[in-house]
Amino acid sequence: MKRLPFLLLLVIVAGSFFAFKNKIIPNSAAVGKYELIMQMVAKLLSQGHYDPKAINDEFSEKVFNKYLEDLDPKKNIFLKRDVDSLGALYAKRIDDELQGAAVESFIGVSKVFDQRIAESAEWKKQLLDQPFDFTVNESAELNGKKMAYPASQQERLDRWRKMLKYYALERYVDLQDAKGSLKSGKTDAQLEKEAREKVDTMMTRMFDRYKVKFTEEDKFNLFVDNITTAMDPHTEFFPPADKSYFDEELSGSFFGIGAGLQYTEGLIKIISINVGSPAAKSGVLAPGDIITRVAQGKDGQPVDMLGYDVQDAVKLIRGKQGTTVRLTIKKPDGNVKEVSLVREKIENDIDTYARSAIIRDSVKNTKTGIIYLPEFYTPFQDPNGRRSFTDVAREVQKLKDEKVDGIIMDLRRNGGGSLYDVVQMVGLFIKEGPVVQVKDRMNGPQVLKDEDPSVLYTGPLAVMVDEFSASASEIFAAAIQDYKRGIVIGSTSTYGKGTVQQNIGLDHSGFKRDGDGDLGAVKLTLRKFYRVSGGSTQLKGVESDIVLPSQMELLKLREKDNEYALQYDEISKSNYTPWNSAYDINTLKRLSEERLLKDSSFQIIKRNSTWLANENERSYPLNIDQYRAEKKNIKVKADQIVAAQKLKKNLDVSLLPMELDKFKDDKNKQERLKLWVKGLSEDIYLNQAGAVMDDMIAESKNVAVVN
Repeated sequence: MKRLPFLLLLVIVAGSFFAFKNKIIPNSAAVGKYELIMQMVAKLLSQGHYDPKAINDEFSEKVFNKYLEDLDPKKNIFLKRDVDSLGALYAKRIDDELQGAAVESFIGVSKVFDQRIAESAEWKKQLLDQPFDFTVNESAELNGKKMAYPASQQERLDRWRKMLKYYALERYVDLQDAKGSLKSGKTDAQLEKEAREKVDTMMTRMFDRYKVKFTEEDKFNLFVDNITTAMDPHTEFFPPADKSYFDEELSGSFFGIGAGLQYTEGLIKIISINVGSPAAKSGVLAPGDIITRVAQGKDGQPVDMLGYDVQDAVKLIRGKQGTTVRLTIKKPDGNVKEVSLVREKIENDIDTYARSAIIRDSVKNTKTGIIYLPEFYTPFQDPNGRRSFTDVAREVQKLKDEKVDGIIMDLRRNGGGSLYDVVQMVGLFIKEGPVVQVKDRMNGPQVLKDEDPSVLYTGPLAVMVDEFSASASEIFAAAIQDYKRGIVIGSTSTYGKGTVQQNIGLDHSGFKRDGDGDLGAVKLTLRKFYRVSGGSTQLKGVESDIVLPSQMELLKLREKDNEYALQYDEISKSNYTPWNSAYDINTLKRLSEERLLKDSSFQIIKRNSTWLANENERSYPLNIDQYRAEKKNIKVKADQIVAAQKLKKNLDVSLLPMELDKFKDDKNKQERLKLWVKGLSEDIYLNQAGAVMDDMIAESKNVAVVN
């Protein structure tokens, strides 16, 4: 996972320490742009990073190998002799470039890369001009980590042949299956040719992207990002556009035109228009339009969208409020138009902000509130914007007003966000006390506390997590667990990101704390999280009290599966007073385990996910009979998991009365809200969490508790 889709980023509160001084920045007028960025990055890493690796030949070699792997993940571009010769020249030079030497390494690598890509583009035509024989017993290995670089051009050519053959086989089988349902008159030979043509279109698009989009500067940005992430996976380099996009995503709102985009066969297509947005007001844009060019302001030069993916297109279309963006569009009828739009604030309240619902159990006569929080958002660019802890407090109060018996906080797939908000949010459920310890490289741990003795909610509490619950989610779950305030339910453990980052702008004038720079920004790991009980959330994550089998468990997606991750350690515990709980954790575990043993759905998930994880490690068959058999087996196992994840008898889930008509004037949002409720009603994990909550409610009614 290169960048965990903006989900695993955590932002430290303003005022973080600066371990470096602007006076050590090189004279920007005396060096080139690449050299300046490299030297500034080196200063940040060596003097600011929480646990910096020595910038020496060993580090340089790691960056070199990492960069090649990013450029060539399938190991079908570079030859072994390329890697050896480039390594002799540059593998031990990158540390020198970080210390001021002329930047040559990525340029040298890029030249060879461009040469090999050009060769591959020629091979593509050669290989796809001839029919493939899908009766031959052979297989394709597409996982570069399991292979060495090819020793010869012939071996490299054969890797391309097998990869293209596999892509063609996938499409050939799909076309054969479609032929059966559509009663097509095409022969198998015609379908095989059509499959090759589809692969040719796809690969041409990929090579066009290399030519159009993957410039020298793009390669440099990737190179610098490899340097920073070699320190740890969350120390990342953002070119200026990337940093702006990150801020907008985490704030839950952004400035744009209000159009949903999709990447389709190499084109950027509009698939939806937000009501009341600039796109809607234009009267020109509509779903189905293709965006062919994007220009800034009245006089900016248009940028051709050929080869751009959606994220790249979005970076160009979004911008500051009140600024103009010009789109050239192609209508479905072939008509081409240019439209000028003024960017406005677009809010993602359905998808980004906290919301709640109620689960009713008519047999046990219980009402459980569920609060869904997709991220710990905070308004970076809007002082009057919404923040997650105040929104969650509002949802808690709504549920209290409805007299729920218990509350479930759903933090599944919540990758983190604002540290300030999570500390305040924990305070909604505990009396005053420490919430998390944060330690930098120079000083002892700083204890961040909830200083408000009031408690908004004192009833039964559960926290749902999974493998993608990270950063702030882990702080919340860990504090609730350490205080014995509630039960953590979910995967064996959360993601395991226990580090704090701060964005530091790189600018010709110097470093900019919490800001942008004209040279980009580095999201630098400055601190590390520790639970109030002393253990770090880094690498180990938060282990669930009640474990529910997950299909993602064996897919090696957590922090501990990244070779560059910082290690787990412990410090002294804080002084805190646990909650006087009304439940016995061992009893809750026993009751949950008994339910799971009787639940065939979770047995299927555990058994099939293990099979699929093992199957995922195998090479890909190029024989059509073997391919079909494997495809059938995978589909059967996957379909069984999908079916198992839906309840046979839906939960009784409903919105709060005041929420029913919240989006009555926006059918799109109203429909998305209904789909969310429907998803909850079919959720087997929520069903199990609800059963645990019912056990907690039963115990709380039998035990007098004083806190």
